[in-house]
Amino acid sequence: MKRSDALSRALHAPADPSLPPLPSAVGDLLHALDAPPRLAAHLRAVHDVACQLLAWLEDRHPDVVVDREAVLFGAATHDIGKTVHVTELTGPGSAHEEAGRELLLAHGFAPERARFAGTHASWTDPGTTLEDLLVSTADKVWKNKRVPELEDLLISRLAGATGREHWEEYLALDELLGRIGEGADDRLAFQSSFPVHVPRT
Repeated sequence: MKRSDALSRALHAPADPSLPPLPSAVGDLLHALDAPPRLAAHLRAVHDVACQLLAWLEDRHPDVVVDREAVLFGAATHDIGKTVHVTELTGPGSAHEEAGRELLLAHGFAPERARFAGTHASWTDPGTTLEDLLVSTADKVWKNKRVPELEDLLISRLAGATGREHWEEYLALDELLGRIGEGADDRLAFQSSFPVHVPRT
């Protein structure tokens, strides 16, 4: 199978449970970059979790202002720098973060969108937004990884925006993330079904 065919499958193949498609501009960019199919599958999985977080937020906190399109774009592109640092798809490393931000800027995306590629692993930095926290949370809980420090920041942000008690927001978010985490094995299986390296022939 050609790399472009494998990438198309990763972007569009049905999954169980179903995963929504990435924004079309992101799919086009991944094709232009000849991205590894496994990266596209990973971005779909994280984007799916971001969709679930946003649906929960809209239902529970309809008055909380959040840039939905920014969150979805951020989730769909957070690891785009791994097209440059491919070894970080299967091993540790943070070089992809700044590389991803620069890549998105070079392809004409606005700084407020490109930033997520650089901020998804730095949620304690000054100026971190609710949108940043949601993208970072999606990037963890897609594989059922819980990060108390990150979740506490998100809970505090929501409690501050709504006037509800911290414990009340904790219980609600904990229940949601536990439910999302139950689908982690399926998302991991979907991702691992696509190769990192495919011949370009």
